[in-house]
Amino acid sequence: MTNRHRLNSFIQAALFSSCLFVFGCGNDTAKINAWTGSRVMVDEVRSVTSLFSQSGNMRAQLTAPLMLRYYADTVITEFPNSLHVDFYDSLSQVESRLDARYGKYFENLNKVLLQKEVRVVNRNGDTLTTTELWWDQNAKLFYTDSTVRIIQKDKHIRGGRGMEATQDLNTVTIRYPTGTVIVGNDVMPR
Repeated sequence: MTNRHRLNSFIQAALFSSCLFVFGCGNDTAKINAWTGSRVMVDEVRSVTSLFSQSGNMRAQLTAPLMLRYYADTVITEFPNSLHVDFYDSLSQVESRLDARYGKYFENLNKVLLQKEVRVVNRNGDTLTTTELWWDQNAKLFYTDSTVRIIQKDKHIRGGRGMEATQDLNTVTIRYPTGTVIVGNDVMPR
């Protein structure tokens, strides 16, 4: 065998190997994404009762028929089928109760977004209703930019858009109050 014949055989073998390499490395995009794409893990819990404490003191008890906990970049807990929360004071007495048809807890912020028929009632019977409400667990505050309505035990009704309130509803600030205000003769001149 001559050198020229060996060179031709080597070139043919190299071309054949290259073809096998090119055709053997086909990638299906869907399969690649399935292997390398990010996955969100979900825990599902039914009939949930969760206790929240701070400095060893009971602060709240949450009950819900369904809880979904998503593990992604941030941990989010969702309550898609309603939730109920009892808030406790320093003497472990219920100071207010909260009900909502939907809730989402942002663990890294320590805040809860409540939506759909949100209702908070304190121990005095004062009732706050709105469609969307944030609960800041660290500050023990409720706040919203949505329309709110507060009916107090003494029959005073307040409402407006935007609000900030303490968790026990003892201090409430409505940013843009609306409605009719009845003023007595002692305030308005005749």
